[in-house]
Amino acid sequence: MRQIVLDTETTGLEVAQGHRIIEIGCVELVNRKLTGNHYHQYINPHRAIDQGAIEVHGITSEFLADKPAFEAISSAFTEFVRGSELIIHNAPFDLGFLDSELQRVSKNTGRVVDMCTVIDTLVMARSKHPGQRNSLDALCQRYEVDNSQRDLHGALLDAEILADVYLAITGGQTALQLSGSGNDQNGQSRMEPIVRLSDNRQSLPVIQASEIERTAHEAQLDAIASVSGGKVLWRDSAAEAAVKG
Repeated sequence: MRQIVLDTETTGLEVAQGHRIIEIGCVELVNRKLTGNHYHQYINPHRAIDQGAIEVHGITSEFLADKPAFEAISSAFTEFVRGSELIIHNAPFDLGFLDSELQRVSKNTGRVVDMCTVIDTLVMARSKHPGQRNSLDALCQRYEVDNSQRDLHGALLDAEILADVYLAITGGQTALQLSGSGNDQNGQSRMEPIVRLSDNRQSLPVIQASEIERTAHEAQLDAIASVSGGKVLWRDSAAEAAVKG
């Protein structure tokens, strides 16, 4: 299965007010594994960017002045996503802007849903965690996904983060293979020979504790014993090992 995790940044919040896309970021998943294949493009919207939007993503008109218009990149974008399953957080927002841009290129282009299926992770998160915050940042915290680099929104970075969140929500990267396993030419599971360490390798040195260190260790165990009624796990384990030995 080929999935594309997608995010956009825009000049403002309302496509009905003529706001436009200024950045698209996509990362590819195949069989639930990140492939490293991605699509990323900044776009000149040929209109002003709301100050509130700049405060969110930090992208200015000056930065976009030499970037291509959407018309120039539409073919490359649609070729990258066509036939995939799109994963988007709050999909109606991004799809509304993408469909608007595609219609500007050609009335015959159709909509994104005509070329892709769509999963909305916001709908998925609300179903799984009703009544809770389900923003991307909230989901990162809930699923322990690192978003420490997300000082500002960015389409490619947010797509990469959303990919990790999606995999966490849906059960992790189940397609990862164990080391030493693989598939033969017929797609059947097989095991690769296990590589052993050489018998001639140099032995690792064993460093013994000094008399001072052993004395300090025993003193610490005595202190633990005095407040635990004599229950010291390390001493119990050592005595058990001595009996078995």
